[in-house]
Amino acid sequence: GENLDGLDDLLSSATAVIDALFGTGKSRPLGESLRQALDRVSKAKERQPGLRIIALDLPSGLNADSGAVDPACLYADNTITLGFPKPGLFNPPGIDRAGKITVADIGIPSYLAEQVTSELITDGWARSVLPKRPLGANKGSFGRVLVVAGSINYIGAAYLACSGAVRVGAGLVTLATATSLQPILASKLTEVTYLPLPESSPGIVSPQAVRLIHQELSHCDVLLLGCGLGQSQSAIGFIKSTLFRLKSALLPLVLDADALNTLAQTPNWWQQLAGDAILTPHPGEMARLAGVSIDEVQSDRVGIAKKAAMEWHKTIVLKGACTVIVSPDGQSRISPIANPGLASAGTGDVLTGVIAGLVAQGLTLFDAAACGVHLHGEAGEMVKNIIGDAGMIATDLLPALPLVIK
Repeated sequence: GENLDGLDDLLSSATAVIDALFGTGKSRPLGESLRQALDRVSKAKERQPGLRIIALDLPSGLNADSGAVDPACLYADNTITLGFPKPGLFNPPGIDRAGKITVADIGIPSYLAEQVTSELITDGWARSVLPKRPLGANKGSFGRVLVVAGSINYIGAAYLACSGAVRVGAGLVTLATATSLQPILASKLTEVTYLPLPESSPGIVSPQAVRLIHQELSHCDVLLLGCGLGQSQSAIGFIKSTLFRLKSALLPLVLDADALNTLAQTPNWWQQLAGDAILTPHPGEMARLAGVSIDEVQSDRVGIAKKAAMEWHKTIVLKGACTVIVSPDGQSRISPIANPGLASAGTGDVLTGVIAGLVAQGLTLFDAAACGVHLHGEAGEMVKNIIGDAGMIATDLLPALPLVIK
């Protein structure tokens, strides 16, 4: 341990470094000799960009619970974590050190595994829950989505949400949007039907539109609400009426953006919002909903999402690198994907549509949320592998979605 002579020579001829110094049980600071060794590995990585760093269980110096890191902690390309995912791998700054995360089965007995409530989403699991496509099906077989979205300043949000639902195989998607926006969207979005809504001003939905929404609910399997509706007083009034006064409890809800912002302004909103719902907040929206700071959300993403899901009795999708999905009973699934290309305007609207499209096809809310996150993330990976992550835009994901499903 103390003698580092020769390490640089070994590194100069290496193609990979396996970091297996410490695992879950290490919480105290690294010793000076270990820091020096890890520092030499980091410098070798700078000199040799092709050198891959693979961490076993977790990068040495990363706290398995909090995600806090020692300054010498390596930036791994891959982390093979043992048994089950560790919360610290998904909290900043640990998430930046872990690279691509996979879970290795080490034979933990099933009776012990039952006590673990978090799982990493895998391709195999997602494939197992994808809806079947029988040859004798018709469009009614694959569900009906009602999307209530868009305003004069956020027309694209409606387009992206509807397209996400269509691209994962929903049978029929209806867009309810402000009347003056319908001709604009119809020229670009030809695969959906429309429900033009009365306006309080050009491109802003009127609270009176809730009557038309009520009439449409009986024809749909899921209601997607919020993308791009805006935060005008008129839009807020419409959202509140739709959520709290309608029989929307008869349908599963998928809520994003301005629906979440409206909930955050409503004291004890979860006591008024009956029925099943998926909430899809980014960290800022989650902070407003939970009454905490963004830093608090990011420092314990799994814990914050789990507490919220169980207290509010809703399914939570906490977006971000390695998105966290939690059911009302506290079960969680975590995406292994961290792709900066997805940190751009509109990708969240696509995700909301994807999730709603899967709900319409009969998946449980928890499975639809987790499977939707995985399909969306893998579509992002597919695009990144072709064009890179800089300049990736939300519409790039749309043609990739059916390819991922295939």
